[in-house]
Formats: sequence, C-alpha cells, structure tokens
Amino acid sequence: MDTDVQLSERDRSPEPVEGEERGSRSSRFSPGSAARAAGAWLRGGGAPRRAGLLLTACLVFLLLLSNFVVQPFLIPSGSMENTLRIGDRVLVNKLAYRFGDEPRRGDVVVFDGRGSFVQEAPAENPVAAMIRKGASSVGLMRPAQTDYVKRVVGVGGDRVTCCDARGRLMVNGRPVSEDYLHPGDDPSEVPFDIVVPQGRLWVMGDHRGDSRDSRDHLGEPGGGTVPVGKVIGRADWIGWPFGRMSSLGHPDAFDGVPPPGTGHSAGAGPRPHG
Repeated sequence: MDTDVQLSERDRSPEPVEGEERGSRSSRFSPGSAARAAGAWLRGGGAPRRAGLLLTACLVFLLLLSNFVVQPFLIPSGSMENTLRIGDRVLVNKLAYRFGDEPRRGDVVVFDGRGSFVQEAPAENPVAAMIRKGASSVGLMRPAQTDYVKRVVGVGGDRVTCCDARGRLMVNGRPVSEDYLHPGDDPSEVPFDIVVPQGRLWVMGDHRGDSRDSRDHLGEPGGGTVPVGKVIGRADWIGWPFGRMSSLGHPDAFDGVPPPGTGHSAGAGPRPHG
C-alpha cells in the first residue's frame, strides 16, 4: 500500500496562511470591537443603566477630588464662631501646603489631632467608619472625632504668651489684636507662656470661651502643639449654606509680629502658668 499517496489524498486543503489567522485573532480583541461591545451593553440596559454609570463616575470623581484637592468639611461645634458656625461646610484646600509652603499665623487649618489633642482614638465600628468617611468626604456627615479646625497662632520657634497688661496675646514680644474673636471673648482666661517647637503649631479657636485647643493640652505629650505633618489642609472658603458663601481670607493681626527667635531667650521651653 502506498501510504504517501493516501496521505496526500486525505489532506488536500491548502496550509493556513499565518498572517490571516493572526489577523483574525487580533481583530477579536481590537479597541474598536471592545468599544462596540461596551456601547451595546450600555444601550441594552436602557436609561437606568446609563444613569447608574453616570452616578458612579460622579462619585468616583468627587472622592478623588476630596482626597487630593479640595474636601468639604462640616463644622461640628461652635469653637470657631463667629468665623465658622455649626453646620457650615468649609472647603479645605489640600494643596495649600503640598509644594513647600507651610502654615502661617492666622491660617484656619483642619488637622488630625491624634498624638496631640487625642492620645487614643475612640473605637468605631468598621462599617460605620467606612460609611462616615465616605459621607464626610463630600460634606454630608461630620468628620472623624479626631479631626479639628482651629486657627494657627504660633509657628515653630514662636514664643506665645498670655497676656499683656491690656489682655492681648503676645507673639514674639508683640501684642496681637485679634479682630476675629467671638464678640465678648477674651484672648484667653488661662495664662500661658510657651515656645513652639520647630515643625509644630500652636492653634486656638476663635471662640475662646468655647474652644478646647492648645491651651487644654499643655501638660500632655507635645505640650498642646500640633505637628505640621498632621495638617490636612487650609480652610479657604465657606461653601454652604448659600447665604454664607465667602472666602475666609487672611487676617492682618500678625503682620507686625517679628520672626521666630525674637522675644525669648535661646533654649527656652514651654512654661505653662497656673
């Protein structure tokens, strides 16, 4: 039997062209076919599917924006009245200190108080924490209990003292006229004298009679000061309610304050009174 003849009779089809086969396979996964499939999927779901996709895209955009650029922050207490009121939504500029700038005296900042104002964060249900974090990132719920909003009064190296003969705060030996204070409030009813360590901030609320701030943590680790690295951002605008929309601006109260190192002797440290 002639096996060569039989084999040639069984396989009379031409050999496949390698290029054609490769092309047909790649065409199945081309960007055009993927786009057509996505379009068909979107049209197949009708208006509800398109609306859901649009809503998801908007939520992702808002979360990215609030995590890296601007975050709404719901004011939970009256410690910053009358500058900020309970229920205000301030827009926190997270890029304010990202490119070499540091907080200045007079800035209103939002910061994480863990390790300075709060030594142990309160326990929270993981699911509730996730819901709260998502809602607070768009200003719908109050922020974490460890987040605070205060005004920077002293930066690294400053000597902050309360008070002079007229009851005014002193920063590096210069009295400060704080026009932003809540009407009727004294700059402080608690006397203190502290030199702010480098890389940290001395912060106080504008409603001094209703604010737990650096003064209340003098005897704790950090001496009431907040690390610059814990600052989340600078509150630049009031975004809600509609009637209070405005820029927070920057006060001129500290314009005449001399540089750090003036008004105290070298090597001085925190000296709380009373």
